[in-house]
Amino acid sequence: MRYHLLLSALGLALGAVVKAQQEQIVVGYYPSWKKDKIDGMDLSQYTHINLAFAIPDATGEFTFEGQAFVKDVVADLHAKGTKALLSVGGWTGSIYISDILLDKDTRQTFMDSMVSYIKDNDLDGIDIDWEFPGHLRGNDCNNINAEKDTPNFLEFLTDLRAALDTTFTDEKKLITMAVRVEPFDVNGAPSTDVSEFAKVVDFANIMQYDINGAWNDLTGPNAPFNFEEGKGMQASFVSAIDAWTKAGWPAKQLTAGIGFYGRATIADVDMTDDPENQYQKQTNDVPQGDKEDLEWKDPCTGKMGHSGVWQWKHLRNEKVLTDPATAGTSWVRTWDDVSKTPWLFNPTTKQFISYDDPKSIKVKMDYAASMGLAGAMVWSIEMDYEGELLKAVKNWKSSTPPLSNGGGDKPEKKEPTEKTPEDEENEDEANPPGDGNPEGGDNPPGDGNPQGGDNPPGGGNPEPDNTPLNNPAFVKPVAGGACTTNGQLECADETGTTTAYMVCVNDKWVEMRCGDGTACLRIDGSITCGWPSKR
Repeated sequence: MRYHLLLSALGLALGAVVKAQQEQIVVGYYPSWKKDKIDGMDLSQYTHINLAFAIPDATGEFTFEGQAFVKDVVADLHAKGTKALLSVGGWTGSIYISDILLDKDTRQTFMDSMVSYIKDNDLDGIDIDWEFPGHLRGNDCNNINAEKDTPNFLEFLTDLRAALDTTFTDEKKLITMAVRVEPFDVNGAPSTDVSEFAKVVDFANIMQYDINGAWNDLTGPNAPFNFEEGKGMQASFVSAIDAWTKAGWPAKQLTAGIGFYGRATIADVDMTDDPENQYQKQTNDVPQGDKEDLEWKDPCTGKMGHSGVWQWKHLRNEKVLTDPATAGTSWVRTWDDVSKTPWLFNPTTKQFISYDDPKSIKVKMDYAASMGLAGAMVWSIEMDYEGELLKAVKNWKSSTPPLSNGGGDKPEKKEPTEKTPEDEENEDEANPPGDGNPEGGDNPPGDGNPQGGDNPPGGGNPEPDNTPLNNPAFVKPVAGGACTTNGQLECADETGTTTAYMVCVNDKWVEMRCGDGTACLRIDGSITCGWPSKR
């Protein structure tokens, strides 16, 4: 057992090193109940597809409603060079996971079911979307154990890693996770050290959406880049990356979550009277979203209702937006410069929609790349319109400097700089004509399966570090030191401008290199390839 774990840890470390030099990871969730909307899509644009969701029962066994077509889908994905994983859990499918992991027999059954399913269906791995370990803000019907969920999860993942490595000796199988905007809870508070998880998990997909919604008293952004102090949930795209990396999860093993949808709520007031404020009083009523947002029964509460979700494709094809940045008749579009997101308002119906568009996604992708993340995750693939949002997700430049102040949730003032032709072209793509009208997004999937989002996420995150990433006082490259641990990483020198870094393999340093335009940096204790220091 120890021998396999050692090989696994070394393989993971080397895999992460190679990953740092490869193209961006783009993970897409494939809801099985939306297969008819997905047939014919070009899924070669994604590096990984997570087939969602396998639903565990109390015995540790699980069922997947896409079983009838899973082998055909996997074969088609492999033909396109895309990896296929089975995603287990989800918003309504995480009810029993806590209890399963409490008992050694059901835990073993759960693990054996995953290993067998991978083998029987030629999958590339397992994605676990447990919403959420030890956390009260998941589905009301979820069982949780505030003390034991997180340590039990680590034990399970460690055993699963060993089982996969033992069973599949010719090819490493992946373990990935969907995670909320803060690390896993222990006794009611986010973990301060999740580094052991990262040793057995290939990468985690942060669900950086469903941060504000109808569950709040005020309207607010579904997926803010930055939160506004004192308004709405004090969590954001930036704070989520900050929280996970400060807790010891390497940035290069994280993907940034993007929702291809928005959420609608009903305001109590005419929000156009105060158009610079997207935090205004709202009702508890959830309106119908787009034409696919049919009334459904919550399997937990038994209540009937709508999700309020507007998929991006329906914002566009139902002419709520006539182009990515122009509101249609009856709607007003506004851009919020703190959350870096658009929002739509209908003065007649008082419906408010918060969502992501190409412009807001570009802000997020530039920041994620600059922070050394592995790539992006999308919920969900069928919600796009003619590839508009996916194009923004894939506009990935690992040498791009941060657009904000490196972790704070207040906008940073920048001196104007001369634009290159490439800059102007990118700006035109992200900011189509009419960029002064409100635009909206789409909310997490409805259809009776509201899953994939942090709905709503946990409370405030630790105070973020507001020091710019390119400040030498913040970026502290290191060099040298004994090579004592397989997979250990060190920068080749202390300048923060050198592309070379070292990996420890069998007590010897092996030199590797970051991608063009990036340098080896140590940030909050983690080695990453990112924007060079300015010295």
